[in-house]
Amino acid sequence: MDRRSFLTKAALGGATAAAATTLAAPMYAQGKRTLTMVTTWGRGLAGVHDAAQRCADNITSMTDGQLTVDLKAAGELVGAFECFDAVASGQADMYHGADYYWVGQHPAYAFFTAVPMGMTAQELANWYYYAGGMELHDELNTIFGMKGFLGGNTGAQCGGWFRKEIAGPEDFNGLKFRMPGLGGKALGKLGASVQNLPGSEVYQALASGAIDGTEWIGPWADEKAGFQEITKFYYTAGFHEPGAGLTLGMNRAVYDSLTPAQQRIYEIAAGEAHQNNLAQFLSNNAAALTRLQAAGVKTLEFPDSVWDAFAKASQEVHDENMGDEIYKKVYDSYMASMKSSSAWIKLSDGAYTAQRDRTQG
Repeated sequence: MDRRSFLTKAALGGATAAAATTLAAPMYAQGKRTLTMVTTWGRGLAGVHDAAQRCADNITSMTDGQLTVDLKAAGELVGAFECFDAVASGQADMYHGADYYWVGQHPAYAFFTAVPMGMTAQELANWYYYAGGMELHDELNTIFGMKGFLGGNTGAQCGGWFRKEIAGPEDFNGLKFRMPGLGGKALGKLGASVQNLPGSEVYQALASGAIDGTEWIGPWADEKAGFQEITKFYYTAGFHEPGAGLTLGMNRAVYDSLTPAQQRIYEIAAGEAHQNNLAQFLSNNAAALTRLQAAGVKTLEFPDSVWDAFAKASQEVHDENMGDEIYKKVYDSYMASMKSSSAWIKLSDGAYTAQRDRTQG
């Protein structure tokens, strides 16, 4: 917390000094440029790598090649969890990843991917684009010398793959389970031994017994990863990532060196990938789930006692971070927007789909 406080004060002090100084006209880099993108995804990981590649291709094509994005998948330049530091230090120009991997830098980063018992994909978009989420993302990123936008969304993620059925909260005690972000911290409160592994390492860890279970994304991406080859118990609704956003982040100095048109292209490239990626996941999940079930996978739901434990542990995780001013500010904004969005969605989409499904069988 002391490191974050120092960074916050340094950022605010820098902003004050800048405001008191007459600045020269911005200097934009000239000519064609190649920007290096690092990602938290192994090359070819279904959906998430696709979103990173789409962001890169969008920027390259929309600038007519004035900016060419050279994508380096996890491990090709830096490790998956080293992307933030690589971009912040200038080793790379930009990253594509899930910002909850950066909770070590600041726990508020989790809100821009997903927090347990938090927003669906639509609720996240509502908050981000129309209720202050983007501005708060920028405020947090400014402290660390970053400029980012949402650049993908997985939709609701599954509860995960287990070697045995979960009958109650006590079954998590001692369970070695892969789950990043604040969801992982909440699961730890139930006694789980939580592991934070890059996506490209999860299959081998599950196959070798290094972990007892894992969440990844959803039926399509999970099928591609091959988890059904190892275990057949699959919980189809999870508490930890009900609509996980992905981020396209850039070193702030690199961003400032772009022309205004290129900056706008960067933002639009991320936004287009964000919407496209959500549709990609949602359009593929149902057919993949049918294939998994045909292959003998048993689809399950957690009992209410487990959901109650998830909710309690999730709130405890939030409460532990409320002493941080930025965290509380983001939390308050996020929760207010979620309450507002949810109230209308239940009355409109929720009521409609329930009646549609009832009448159509």
